[in-house]
Amino acid sequence: MENQNGINIELTEEMAQGIYSNLAVIAHSASEFVVDFVRIMPGVPKARVQSRIILTPEHAKRLSQALHDNITKYESMHGQIKINDAGGVIPMNFGNSNIQA
Repeated sequence: MENQNGINIELTEEMAQGIYSNLAVIAHSASEFVVDFVRIMPGVPKARVQSRIILTPEHAKRLSQALHDNITKYESMHGQIKINDAGGVIPMNFGNSNIQA
């Protein structure tokens, strides 16, 4: 894969599968931003960090701008993304709490 700056970026088959995350925890210092991607599962009191990304402040801002641009494009095609604001509480109800196997 070649990006717009002409850099050849390799994406392995394993990495192409991706990692699912439904929570991001962000912290920062004067020199870096740390984003931990976490997967929370219903009924499980413990969640594990699936991936940690460390960014310079400049790259964190570029990521923020790129996400904003992509969200704007997404919403223009698919409608507004609704956020279930539970007052800052992480929603642990995944819809149907009466799920059976």
